[in-house]
Amino acid sequence: MLQKTYDWILAFANHPYAIYMLAAVSFAESSFFPIPPDPLYIAMLLARRERSWELALICTLSSVIGGWLGYAIGYGLYETLGEFIIETYGLQAAFDRFQESFNEWGFWIVALKGLTPIPYKVVTIACGVTGLNFTSFTIASLMARGFRFFLLAALFWYFGPPIKDYIDKNLTFVTLTSLALLVGGFGIIYALS
Repeated sequence: MLQKTYDWILAFANHPYAIYMLAAVSFAESSFFPIPPDPLYIAMLLARRERSWELALICTLSSVIGGWLGYAIGYGLYETLGEFIIETYGLQAAFDRFQESFNEWGFWIVALKGLTPIPYKVVTIACGVTGLNFTSFTIASLMARGFRFFLLAALFWYFGPPIKDYIDKNLTFVTLTSLALLVGGFGIIYALS
């Protein structure tokens, strides 16, 4: 079953609508959706290596535009929708810590967010709540999200074929390791909260 799912994701990565799905998931993950675009993005980087930079640009721009929605939720709808999103994903403690340090380091927290385990929707909603200058928010978001997606594109551009061969040969190990890292990441976030 795992092999069939992997083959389906790789086949879907070549589908004409895959780019639209990638943009939609990148957009939604920045404001309200719990699943990051990485599984589809990585599959598309493996399947469409020649379009790596275009895919990175699509993910970056759609994520930043989705971040604008998160900012709007924090700015105007925090008491209703924003709190619901933060509480639904159990991110209240991370949100509170982010707000405490935000007043001192605002721009740089957003810009460096790409190096932390804090979900980006926490950052976008908190920026709206605290009223970070929208232009600063956009520039910092472009830096953070661009760094993340273009770094992955560069890695898969350079190491793509060997990575795909390794995944093809060791699919179960790669899947279990990825799941362990995902669960461990959520465990760290929970422990810190």
